[in-house]
This record gives sequence, structure tokens and C-alpha cells, in this order.
Amino acid sequence: MIVCCGEALIDFMPILADGVPAYRPLPGGSPFNVAIGLGRLGAPGGFLSRISTDFFGDLLLRTLADNRVDARYVKRAADPTMLAFVSHRPDGEPQYAFFSNGAADRGITEHDLPESFGDEVACLHLGLGAISTLAEPAATTFETLLKRESKRRVLAFDPNVRPNLIKDRDAARARMETWVALCDIVKVSRADLDWLYPGRSIEDSAAAWRALGPKLIVMTLGADGAMALLDGSKVAVPGRKIGVVDTVGAGDSFHSALLAGLNDHGLLTRDRLAKLDVGVLKILLDRAVAAAAITCSRAGANPPTKRELEDSLGPA
Repeated sequence: MIVCCGEALIDFMPILADGVPAYRPLPGGSPFNVAIGLGRLGAPGGFLSRISTDFFGDLLLRTLADNRVDARYVKRAADPTMLAFVSHRPDGEPQYAFFSNGAADRGITEHDLPESFGDEVACLHLGLGAISTLAEPAATTFETLLKRESKRRVLAFDPNVRPNLIKDRDAARARMETWVALCDIVKVSRADLDWLYPGRSIEDSAAAWRALGPKLIVMTLGADGAMALLDGSKVAVPGRKIGVVDTVGAGDSFHSALLAGLNDHGLLTRDRLAKLDVGVLKILLDRAVAAAAITCSRAGANPPTKRELEDSLGPA
């Protein structure tokens, strides 16, 4: 099982209702989206978080169940659900306004974590971004989890930077580097690296992160596809030409497809990941790019099913 850990929130997506601007509430949050993506691709996925008992929290739990995501590691709490309002920009990178004070997921503590994971949990994915990376007690809780599980099973991390929430770039960068050093797989966007390390090429930034310890660094490049660094090798795949409707959740769909592909190939162990073949990695990256493209072709964080992904790739 691949257990996704972190935020579960409601994204309010801009729509037109009878010609009037409005917002539609949709389940979201980066790790939540990855868990949903895993379920739709038929991979064994689980979710670890603290979810509100309010009606938004009920919607989040129903969405997990509808997509066959294991919720045994979810704790319920009376605190409210985090809300995020989304605005689209001409450059394709969405902007977010978060309403998160006292939110259930931000209040997760070490007491909410399972004492241990069974052998069925092959990988923990933490897609934490600025909200859980910097907000306490969530930040310390997830750092404790990373330190406890590092070297025990595959750990994956997506920094998912939210610049408008970060007051101290240096502090955020230092904490993210600490987390990167504990993980085996790091997926990061070009926009994330550009903001964290202004004036430095993304390849240099990714190489610096790989030197901290991860076996695999994967960079998403928007319309230009993706690139990965693996044991001294650089692997790149092109983007796909599509009509972009919405980029929200594209990186999460990419990551769920990558993790699902690694799982399908029996590569989600630390030993096997260290021996990952470059040719196999290229195939997995191409599938992940295709999954992200499907998500970009429709509104909201709406990852593809396995059938949709296979149809988009065509005959083998």
C-alpha cells in the first residue's frame, strides 16, 4: 500500500452559474489528490490525516471511499476543514487563498499517528507544501513521521510550494532540505525550484537535492514534460500537446501515476528503487506526463482512471 500523508481540504473552483461568477467546492489538497489518483489507477492507496467531522469532512471521507482509498489512518476531529479558493492566472500557475486557522489537518499531532505500519505499507508519500511544512503542530508531526520511517520503507516527498504562505524563504528552504534528505523519491516542479533557488538552474538545484540522499529526483516542467535524475543519469520525456482547461492537480496526477507505475513494476522497495533501470524510468515518466495532461484537459483536480490513461497512451 502507498499511504499519502498530509492535507485534505476543499478547493473552491471558479465557475459560471447561469452566467454569474461563482465557486464550486471540490475535495482537494495535494496528498489527498495523489491518494485519489492512486485509487483510480487501481493501485493500493491509503490516506493519513486528521479530517473534520463537519460536512466538508464527510465529503472528503466519501470521496476516499468512492475511489477505493483505505482510510484506516484517518482521525476525525471537531476542528473545521481547511478551505482554499483558486484563481487562474494567464501563465497557467493557479493562485490560492487559504482559510486554514484552526483547521483539522493542521492540528495533527504525534498522538494521531499510528504506532507502526504493517508490512503491507510499502511507501509513505508526503505532499506537504507550505501549509503543513510550516504550520504547527503539523510540521513537527510529519517531520517526526519522516524521521521514524526513514530507511524502513520508501518515502516520497513533494514540496508543493505555496509562496503566498511563506514568510521566511530561507527557513522554508532549510526545512524542506531536511525532509528531502530523509526521502527516497522527490517530485518537484520547475516553479518550486525557481522560487526556492532564484538565479540557479533547476538542474543544479535538483542535483544538489539528490546529493542530500534521495535515489530519484523528478522534476515536472509543465508543457515541456518531465526530467529525472537517477544515479548519475538524466532522463527526460516531452510534454503532450493538449487544450489546457485547468492545471490544478496536474502535478498530483503526475505523482500518483509515477508511484502507481513503480508499484506495478515491483519497484517500491528501497533496494529495487536503487537499481531502477533508466529505460523503465522513461516509460514511467511518459505515463505520468500523460496522466497530468488528462487532468489539464478538464476542470479541477480530476485525475484519470486506469482505462483513460491506457486509452491516451494507445497500443503498446
